[in-house]
Amino acid sequence: MKASKVVRKRIKSLPPGGNSPDGTGLRQRKQQETRARLTRAAMTLFLERGFEATTIDDIAAAADVSRRSFFHYFASKEDVVAAWQEGAASALVAEIVARPADEAMLTAAENAIAAAVKRIDPAEAAAMSRLKRDNPALQARDQLKYEKLERALADGLARRARTKSDRLNARLVAMIATGAMRVGGESWIGDGAREKPEAFVKRTFDAIRAILK
Repeated sequence: MKASKVVRKRIKSLPPGGNSPDGTGLRQRKQQETRARLTRAAMTLFLERGFEATTIDDIAAAADVSRRSFFHYFASKEDVVAAWQEGAASALVAEIVARPADEAMLTAAENAIAAAVKRIDPAEAAAMSRLKRDNPALQARDQLKYEKLERALADGLARRARTKSDRLNARLVAMIATGAMRVGGESWIGDGAREKPEAFVKRTFDAIRAILK
């Protein structure tokens, strides 16, 4: 399956909001659907044509909205990619919070990441990696993404903390886990994304434990 088709399949719509008597829920749901449609159209075009070759007018036309409407939801093309990535980060934090309370923080981080990456399509991940590699603006946003992810992971792990020492450990584990995702992900893509993502996560964390001994 082509990466663009994967994106089209994966980003179908955001969860609908509930209806309220004044119609606020309906408006919110329509806004969510429009945002999702813009994201889907943009990511499809980026993967098919390239980031630079795709214009905001192209995205608006593909999503069947006006150029002005695009700017109601995103300030730039880079913001569309960032929004798409933030969904994956939120899912990862949810996995962290769901881990058993008695699980060691590093193990919880590993298992949460392994669960999250099972939902990643290798072809899609490779295409996204090339997209970021070939565009300096997206590379800069990628750095910011990892900084945000580290903070989010630290917050998720901190919910398991009982002492001041635990809170410090949460920050350290978040830093280690985020670094593992970044370095490991680059290596995984560099090797052609042939290995199952969850198997690569295990190997990466095994290496971390070996270093920390």
